Amino acid sequence: MVLVYKLWHEFLPHFPKDSRYTLGSKIDSLFLETIESILKASYSDKLEKLISLKNASSKLDLLKFFLQLSWEIKSLDGKKYISLSEKLNKIGKMLGGWLKTIK
Repeated sequence: MVLVYKLWHEFLPHFPKDSRYTLGSKIDSLFLETIESILKASYSDKLEKLISLKNASSKLDLLKFFLQLSWEIKSLDGKKYISLSEKLNKIGKMLGGWLKTIK
């Protein structure tokens, strides 16, 4: 997840100014909140881990939604969107597998 955030962080300065501090900032916050939830899950007991993973999963879904929105309004070009989306989809599958093993 950290590597995807680094990639996003390279793209953020190229976001149009009218979206950088609204949509770009929201996406940035969701990245950090997702990373935080995953880290919390890795150090938690089973019940807390389940809560943190569910939180991370919902934040990841929101993140993917807002990235798609940024692509649709042309704040993020197609290549950058695809690059981020593919990596986030893989992370989503890993989170889903982790959730399955805990349940």
